[in-house]
Amino acid sequence: MKSLADLQALREKLKADIKLRRNEGTIVIVGMGTCGIAAGAREVMSAVLDELAVRKLVDVQVRQTGCIGMCEKEVLVDVIRPNEPRITYGKVKPEDVKKIIADHVVNGRIVEELVVGKIEQN
Repeated sequence: MKSLADLQALREKLKADIKLRRNEGTIVIVGMGTCGIAAGAREVMSAVLDELAVRKLVDVQVRQTGCIGMCEKEVLVDVIRPNEPRITYGKVKPEDVKKIIADHVVNGRIVEELVVGKIEQN
């Protein structure tokens, strides 16, 4: 820290990090089990992180999980928006990510052609 501006910038970054840990906002989960990785989950995860960065969506938390048990439908991506059903997308390719982020994460419109599951939240 060399200045008050540096301290303020650090404070804002930490506040954003705390907000993500509190689980406010939308959660995107990418299946990163061996079956998912073999199907291209690393590339999908990179595409998700890149698209969120481009759009400056700081209230979206990105997580990874292991095998979900639907190996034939990998790459699996879940989108959980507050007070809405959990949507699982299957056979997701990196080129599908922009549509999922724009339509579902930002605008709340489910990308029906990629849906493989829906779980109502309590």
